[in-house]
Amino acid sequence: MSVLAALRSLIFMIVFYSVTVPIVLLTVPVAALGRRPLRRYVLGWVTFHSWCCRWILGIRTRIEGDVPTEPVLIAAKHQAMYETLDLVRILDEPAVVMKRQLADIPVFGWATRRYGCIAIDRSGGASALRSMMREADLALAEQRAILIFPEGTRVAPGERPPLQPGFTGLYRRLGLPVVPVALDSGRVWPRGWIKRSGTVTMRFGAPIPPGLPRKEVEQRVHDAINALEAAA
Repeated sequence: MSVLAALRSLIFMIVFYSVTVPIVLLTVPVAALGRRPLRRYVLGWVTFHSWCCRWILGIRTRIEGDVPTEPVLIAAKHQAMYETLDLVRILDEPAVVMKRQLADIPVFGWATRRYGCIAIDRSGGASALRSMMREADLALAEQRAILIFPEGTRVAPGERPPLQPGFTGLYRRLGLPVVPVALDSGRVWPRGWIKRSGTVTMRFGAPIPPGLPRKEVEQRVHDAINALEAAA
């Protein structure tokens, strides 16, 4: 274990979380001003996170490919908390599909729902999927991109779990192109509190058209979000 990495990680935790707590508490009065001010407020928070990662941890993001500017379905690999915040910054206020448990956290969960995140209860069956679809329709009506981590959970580098059924349901319901995102954040942001300096690559793949058969779109998305794994 690097002493410098441990020191950087400790400073990051102190700085980022000591500022994040009052930011979360202030979402209540900010949310009273409307969804738009709240989303700009959240964008400021994730930009602060990016600043802390860059200048305290020594972690920066390298983007490959074209970042979409129109409403699309973004399907991203998930290896760390890092991309859950940095992709919000890069994509400029997308609606994020997240676990229901996060939406149940006091204040924070309320703020995420007010922001327009889409909560899904993976154990809730068909009714939970229908609720997710309705929330996705609202996001699309606001001309926002929708960000989903289709493998369903954070995984270590090298792991390639199958896609969860919620992804295909969204794909069919929304009729949007899918932009896959491969990334390798797990190299510098492993489980545990100590992070390593380095560059996180986020590779935006070519859009996959709507209307494809389930097996074909799942295979294409799965291959694309794991492209960096295959290269490694």
